[in-house]
Amino acid sequence: MKYVLEAKNINKYFKKPKPFQVLKDISFGIKKGEFTSIMGKSGCGKSTLLYILSTMDTDYKGALYFNDTLITGQDKKFLSRFRNEHIGFVFQFHYLLAEFSVLENVMLPAKKLAQFSKDEIEVKAIEKLKMLGIEKLALKKASQISGGEKQRVAIARALINEPSIIMGDEPTGNLDSHNALNVFDIFKKLSLKEGLSLLIVTHDHDFAKKTDRIIEMSDGCIRNS
Repeated sequence: MKYVLEAKNINKYFKKPKPFQVLKDISFGIKKGEFTSIMGKSGCGKSTLLYILSTMDTDYKGALYFNDTLITGQDKKFLSRFRNEHIGFVFQFHYLLAEFSVLENVMLPAKKLAQFSKDEIEVKAIEKLKMLGIEKLALKKASQISGGEKQRVAIARALINEPSIIMGDEPTGNLDSHNALNVFDIFKKLSLKEGLSLLIVTHDHDFAKKTDRIIEMSDGCIRNS
């Protein structure tokens, strides 16, 4: 079976203040178009796992594959470009640049990747804003829009380089129930219509139970997937 993302026997240790194993033999795969949530109590290792899966943390034992290519052991320059090209990120806090316009914020990852001209990137960015129903906000400063709108802009930014997977760390954690439902609906649509894989860490049971699969973690282990 082909996976967009596959983790094999991932183990992670913290060395300070004393040696501690935070992830224990984690193995699972995410298929194309699969919408998966990760749940578990605070401190169970969810966010640590996401950092490893997103290639930002390379200090672990085990193997990580994207589209059957081994990513473990690659150098920082390769991983930085790989992340920008293949993984979209949506966090609890949107990390938009307040004095930049919405359009400029969405364009940033594509400008960094530099595969297209500025005009082409602008067209792609407007396309993503339209997909999320917020194209009318394009020229507003990020500081002038609401929290729910900011998270939609963050999703558009995550989509700009046409990633194969979106990873989220509590993307609805800062939103009211109405906006949290909007974000879920956007993710579901991306999964069904765009064939995008999603891996979302969440504490929100209502959000998780509507995803295709819940990976439950406890004490650094997968208890149920």
